[in-house]
Amino acid sequence: MQDKKRTWGKFILEVIFLVALFTLVQYLITVGILNRYYQINLTLMGINIILAVSLNLINGFTGQLSLGHAGFMAIGAFASVIMTTLLDYPFIIGIIIAMLAAALAGFIIGVPTLRLKGDYLAIATLGFGEIIRVVLQNIDYTGGPAGISGIAKMTTWPVLFIAVVVTIVVIVNMINSSYGRAIISVREDEVAAEVMGINTTKYKVLAFVVGAAFAGLAGALYAHYFYIVKPETFNFLKSFDILVMVVLGGLGSTTGAVIAAIFITVLNAFLQEYAAVRMIIYALILIIVMIYRPQGLLGNKELSRKSFNRIWGGKHVSSTNK
Repeated sequence: MQDKKRTWGKFILEVIFLVALFTLVQYLITVGILNRYYQINLTLMGINIILAVSLNLINGFTGQLSLGHAGFMAIGAFASVIMTTLLDYPFIIGIIIAMLAAALAGFIIGVPTLRLKGDYLAIATLGFGEIIRVVLQNIDYTGGPAGISGIAKMTTWPVLFIAVVVTIVVIVNMINSSYGRAIISVREDEVAAEVMGINTTKYKVLAFVVGAAFAGLAGALYAHYFYIVKPETFNFLKSFDILVMVVLGGLGSTTGAVIAAIFITVLNAFLQEYAAVRMIIYALILIIVMIYRPQGLLGNKELSRKSFNRIWGGKHVSSTNK
């Protein structure tokens, strides 16, 4: 009974925090304190959070090295734009089709490739991402290399906020379910999981499909904010950026992925003024973090008051335990 009350109390506090955050940002946008520049970076931050959390499901919790997340994002972006701009369907239909198309692509690539491991899987997913980009460049219906322009701006702060919250809630609840425990067992010891009767290929494909679906969602949000979508936007470097967020935050940590996505977005915005040395500074920061914190900012832990000291190696001793 006490645990149930604690759970409900925690849930209510989380809802209050989310409502307060949404209201505050919406107010700042309405009164003009958050100008166009800050709104662009806020949108990129939300999209990066969705990408990092969804890739973390594949790379962090399942233990598979995927380098093709930008390919799923591209599929979602173009699928949604075709539905809204070319076929004149509502944005919500575009989002649903984007997620379904990306999930289908995740299933198609996941079934044959997830029997591979390590570097072989990374190469296969990298090849998939590049195939998607090249195919889109050669389809006249989607504008070829020039892409599709004149896209209506439908990604607003409320839409972005709901998308981010839904992504985090779905993936966190999935990880905390029996499916999540099976997925984590694959990461910890795939052979032992198979011996215990767990269909490892099934759960790897499941994680791949869910992660791909949310990457498609991120693509749809991106395309309907920046008015234009081009295949070249979703190249290998985009997949690498997402991978950096996951590794920096900590493989297997959802809160770590969120924090790293925010940090990388802010860092990129700040370094835009130093274009000549941008990548050098970016690389140096990552090298320093990896040297002194190779497991990422949070490792595979989640951020909480109880775990904060343990994550960073501190030892908290209460007065009752002295």
